[in-house]
Amino acid sequence: MATRTARPPAGAAAALPGLHAPAAGFDEPFALLDACHDRVRRSLALLGRLAAHLRQRGADAAARDAAQDVLRYFSQAAPAHHEDEERHVLPLLQASGDPALQVLARRLLDDHADIRRAWSALEPQLRALATGLAVDAEAMHVAAADFLRAHDGHLEREDGLAFPAAARLAAAQPGQRAAMGREMAARRGVAWPPTGG
Repeated sequence: MATRTARPPAGAAAALPGLHAPAAGFDEPFALLDACHDRVRRSLALLGRLAAHLRQRGADAAARDAAQDVLRYFSQAAPAHHEDEERHVLPLLQASGDPALQVLARRLLDDHADIRRAWSALEPQLRALATGLAVDAEAMHVAAADFLRAHDGHLEREDGLAFPAAARLAAAQPGQRAAMGREMAARRGVAWPPTGG
């Protein structure tokens, strides 16, 4: 799968740089999940910079561009990523028979619910900012802080515990990884494995 590089919008590069898409492919679904976490971290960092920028410089072009980047990632790619985890990673943990992994799966589901709740408060403010409407910098700062806080420890739990355990469990089931990659690709409208040459 070719690497796509998203160019930052004009005006955003200096103060609030844009983001890049992960390079992993559907043939390695756990590597793809891991690469998505890199994008989540960059998007969260951009959100933190945006909240500070809005307080210091207001809703200028760089703030609007950054809001568009954050909005695009967390309203489009992030929900698909959470669905990947909820369809493929958490069921493996829940079915493992290991009480610690089952508790972890429940905790990650709770994390996802907290992230969705925090996003529902932040998203309208980002949308307003991205479209040039007036936003309250302090309210945006509070909503951004809540969204960032909802991610505290979540990625680390997945990277350090859930993904390695799920990958081991999937490896014990012939065809599991390939089926996972095909299903992840299909939900995104991507033919996998690719046909033609």
